[in-house]
Amino acid sequence: MEINFNVLSKPIRGSFPSSSPRVSPRASRNKICFPSQHSTGLKFGSQGRSWDISNTSKSRVRKDERMKHSSAISAVLTNDNSTMASREEDVKTENIGLLNLDPALEPYLDHFRYRMKRYVDQKMLIQKYEGGLEEFAQGYLKFGFNREDGCIVYREWAPAAQEAEVIGDFNGWNGSNHMMEKDQFGVWSIRIPDVDSKPAIPHNSRVKFRFKHGEGAWVDRIPAWIKYATVDATKFAAPYDGVYWDPPPSERYNFKHPRPSKPRAPRIYEAHVGMSSSEPRVNSYREFADDVLPRIKANNYNTVQLMAIMEHSYYGSFGYHVTNFFAVSSRSGNPEDLKYLIDKAHSLGLQVLVDVVHSHASNNVTDGLNGFDIGQGSQESYFHAGERGYHKLWDSRLFNYANWEVLRFLLSNLRWWLEEYNFDGFRFDGITSMLYVHHGINMGFTGNYNEYFSEATDVDAVVYLMLANNLIHKIFPDATVIAEDVSGMPGLGRPVSEGGIGFDYRLAMAIPDKWIDYVKNKNDEDWSMKEVTSSLTNRRYTEKCIAYAESHDQSIVGDKTIAFLLMDKEMYSGMSCLTDASPVVDRGIALHKMIHFFTMALGGEGYLNFMGNEFGHPEWIDFPREGNNWSYDKCRRQWNLADSEHLRYKFMNAFDRAMNSLDEKFSFLASGKQIVSSMDDDNKVVVFERGDLVFVFNFHPNDTYEGYKVGCDLPGKYRVALDSDAWEFGGHGRVGHDVDHFTSPEGIPGVPETNFNGRPNSFKLLSPARTCVAYYRVDERMSETEVYQTDISSELLPTVNIEESDEKLKDSLSTNISNIGQTVVASVEERDKELKGSLSVSIISDVVQAD
Repeated sequence: MEINFNVLSKPIRGSFPSSSPRVSPRASRNKICFPSQHSTGLKFGSQGRSWDISNTSKSRVRKDERMKHSSAISAVLTNDNSTMASREEDVKTENIGLLNLDPALEPYLDHFRYRMKRYVDQKMLIQKYEGGLEEFAQGYLKFGFNREDGCIVYREWAPAAQEAEVIGDFNGWNGSNHMMEKDQFGVWSIRIPDVDSKPAIPHNSRVKFRFKHGEGAWVDRIPAWIKYATVDATKFAAPYDGVYWDPPPSERYNFKHPRPSKPRAPRIYEAHVGMSSSEPRVNSYREFADDVLPRIKANNYNTVQLMAIMEHSYYGSFGYHVTNFFAVSSRSGNPEDLKYLIDKAHSLGLQVLVDVVHSHASNNVTDGLNGFDIGQGSQESYFHAGERGYHKLWDSRLFNYANWEVLRFLLSNLRWWLEEYNFDGFRFDGITSMLYVHHGINMGFTGNYNEYFSEATDVDAVVYLMLANNLIHKIFPDATVIAEDVSGMPGLGRPVSEGGIGFDYRLAMAIPDKWIDYVKNKNDEDWSMKEVTSSLTNRRYTEKCIAYAESHDQSIVGDKTIAFLLMDKEMYSGMSCLTDASPVVDRGIALHKMIHFFTMALGGEGYLNFMGNEFGHPEWIDFPREGNNWSYDKCRRQWNLADSEHLRYKFMNAFDRAMNSLDEKFSFLASGKQIVSSMDDDNKVVVFERGDLVFVFNFHPNDTYEGYKVGCDLPGKYRVALDSDAWEFGGHGRVGHDVDHFTSPEGIPGVPETNFNGRPNSFKLLSPARTCVAYYRVDERMSETEVYQTDISSELLPTVNIEESDEKLKDSLSTNISNIGQTVVASVEERDKELKGSLSVSIISDVVQAD
């Protein structure tokens, strides 16, 4: 028997195992983009190759041409020859800590030094002209509408405008008496004195910015920094209006509850407020807070991720075509209503993340930011000019991240959501489009490092993301920031101080693609335990991932949820508990539980589920549109399905609750100990340890194994902690929960190659077909009552926190594994042969999953 320990997640030179698959073009707004061509201002080379990627952007100006002022630098941020960095920061640009973690990045040292220098220089410029990054990111205190000394002061950046005025309900939409003045930096402003000690513009009244562009025509636009925008719901396709939002103290919502502490591992409930009602309509923030948040808490999630919060004129865009970046979506209520929701979540101990879209903006001219750039070039606009500024597949505009005012706008936007609404962090959408000048279109990311660090890298965007993450964690050190990147760029999830981009987590986007492929295209007998396990463990060491089996992407029109793929039409006719389950339903519920639990237990350092998928919500999501006669029928959540005692949806919901409770007790998601000891393709069984738990997954459609032998680390007595086959989860009750499993020592002490599947101990168990079971080691000091209560289906116990360091993990394996691996896979290739030779340690890092 030959045993190979393969340390996943660490790259060899020239390639790496991404958490994302090879990318093929597809019509998904967060996975493909239109290629644009520009360069990034860098020359570097290694191993006899060099690239000339000199930037010829019109937004680049010489240092001596920069406008020196304290309020606005309208164009360029950096200079390749800048010497502004201090001696301390120069050291940081020379020593890139990321290369110590991954020596395969060494050939790209010049690239990292260059972008770190760009970042440091940019921070120094901001410090010089704005007083620092944190002050710079308070643009909302200056731009837009603000109260200053008995006046309302309104400022707008529109350098190409010839004339400008503010109009609204307060002046009968006639701005002749409210003309604005333009300063040398393209900022228009006006001071409107109070009338009879009251603001001249009443709270909750409509306002707009009217300006004359270069062709002589006047246009009306919603102020870029507006805090609220509404539309006349009685008029079809009516334009939005900006709303002056400054409620009196009696109408303001004041937060009552502190932010909960940051969880050691996020268990995220991805939700869309508007479609969270059981009725075919748009739900409100307050209804979501009162009706849905308690469900999330009951299922033991610790984090809520809210989609579609930033105002978007087209509901069917799922919130990803943002029109007003500082405004809450008015369909679900006003700003005070959203504050109520967040405060209610905090009272329940739930952190709240917001989906932030800084990768692009809506192409809507009338309602959105796009309407400001008439006749402007990149130097005068929020967006790049020409092809580089337009995303043909998304039909949206692309930001110019090298523009001073764009940086002010976007960084201030982040601070606004953190401080005004007490959000606890962000999920950055679609950043693959930002990281590369080709935006990911027609790119099959193979893992070759040249794909990430070359002339294709958009250094302007990279520097912005570094600034953003630095700012977020300065303002709120406990913030959780997640990146949605399909390419798997190395360093994305490492601190900026190391040369990384600074995100806390990245989404493991390859995992749902793998499950969808298996469920759609493979017979149960053809499922490969090695392939699935490799997909789940295929992530970079030291860069944390959020694993998920399915998110909103797998639920929208054109695709199906896992439950719907598994059971299809029988979800309408075969879910009653009053009759025996059909083979289709029995299989579907069993695999639904296993797929989600396998993903959670092995796929990352956090877990995400989209609203409704926890109980196998049938059908798909379809927003009201012309193609469905503007129907809301499939833009809602049928909570009654999970609440009905006579329907089988309750079983999947109960198991979802139990999965999260298991992590609440044992903190396995936060554990650094993750060892796969067996991937048995013949028997369709996977055995692994995560934290102090032993997991056994039997995917075989028919075979049950009595006395199945599994390896483990620690000796002692093991019992069931969670069993998908339990009656309360719609199973068949085949696994005994009161059975003690005693370990036996394996092999010769101190000679790991003689162990069973590389583990020093083992025990035997019953493994039914299509069942997953987690086992915990019984603390002999526990009373018999406490032992029984540790079964996850019983009452909750205090969290047992087991986390082993990489060093301890290496010692337990008693083998020469360098500090490069997080997931260890012990693969038994020949179970019937004698143990041969010494333990072979290899690094497999060139494995990239096919899309």
